[in-house]
Amino acid sequence: MKVILYQPQIPQNTGNIARTCAVTGSELILVRPLGFSTASRHLKRAGLDYWKDTSVLEIDDLEAYLETTKNPFCFFSSIAPSLYTQANYRPGHQLIFGSETNGLPEMFWKKWPEHFYRIPMRPGARCLNLSCSVSIAVYEAYRQTIPRAGWFCEFGRCETTPN
Repeated sequence: MKVILYQPQIPQNTGNIARTCAVTGSELILVRPLGFSTASRHLKRAGLDYWKDTSVLEIDDLEAYLETTKNPFCFFSSIAPSLYTQANYRPGHQLIFGSETNGLPEMFWKKWPEHFYRIPMRPGARCLNLSCSVSIAVYEAYRQTIPRAGWFCEFGRCETTPN
């Protein structure tokens, strides 16, 4: 899986997401401009010693990137009509999240409306924390792809069906 953060603003969230990527073997793509320096002590502290186990790429133009990728992708938004569990995740899927303060630009909604999914919340709730949303989506994507990806081996025992 690949996790793409569109112009993230909070270093602690990005650090926590990097940690999730490290433990799941997911790649992390950050779309500039970032709301912090990648040398930020808050970013490093949140990711602890997991940064060395995380593949991180920074890009400038998400639209151009998506137009050339061969991997499937989906966006997450609190106002999307379809639930995240309705997506048909495949190995290599790219999970895209907007910035904590501004979400995703309207151009993505106009260009790829069928690629948007939401994580349900109670009525009137504003939104989940970005790092929590990423974790929910990443683990659902892996849950759906475990038999195909052969992922989640621990101590020599491989689980091919989630509980």
